[in-house]
Amino acid sequence: MAHIRYAGPEAVLDALVDRYPILAPQKEGIRALYELIHQSFASGGKLLVCGNGGSAADALHIVGELMKSFTLPRPINAEAARLLSERFGQEGERLAASLEGALPAVALVENAALSTALQNDVSGGISFAQQVYGLGRPGDVLLCISTSGNAANAVAAAMVAHARGMRVALLSGGTGGKLRPLCDVSVVVGVSETFMVQELHLPVYHALCLMLEYAFFPPAQ
Repeated sequence: MAHIRYAGPEAVLDALVDRYPILAPQKEGIRALYELIHQSFASGGKLLVCGNGGSAADALHIVGELMKSFTLPRPINAEAARLLSERFGQEGERLAASLEGALPAVALVENAALSTALQNDVSGGISFAQQVYGLGRPGDVLLCISTSGNAANAVAAAMVAHARGMRVALLSGGTGGKLRPLCDVSVVVGVSETFMVQELHLPVYHALCLMLEYAFFPPAQ
């Protein structure tokens, strides 16, 4: 299937606002979010993503678009392909041809064993925070997705992220709630109704993933 081709990340952002004029006031925030995550990836960092309910599904969606090809081919780097070939022969070559370039991202929403253990033994509200403490490193980014900005478990995660030397970003609606003052970058879409916020979050993070893909896996000219 043929895909639309853009001139680069900025063209992706321009096209987003053309399709969704309601997002025009968030254009600078989306650009800042892209730059924050781009800087982290470029320096060897990773993205951690958390959210509840529909926002948990969005967290998984974002990670899926970053960890494999979204719209552009992503061949793995030549050195990794060479090592696979040298060590494992034809099987390694086939594996190298199947693998795709990945942008390191982790969704903190599916560790049922950890979250239920914490709920039973300590507190059900610290699953995200515990994972941030265990996985987060200076230079990483935590992206909190909350339609109200008031998710208590995301607030706890943001606090721990700062203590770990991470940067924190928010994708929200309404006023951005309690999370907004805890975040280095916020994209707060201009509606408050939960399903409407989620409807606007999807094109925002699709554009974000496209912008990052164009930056790290630019199409051949």
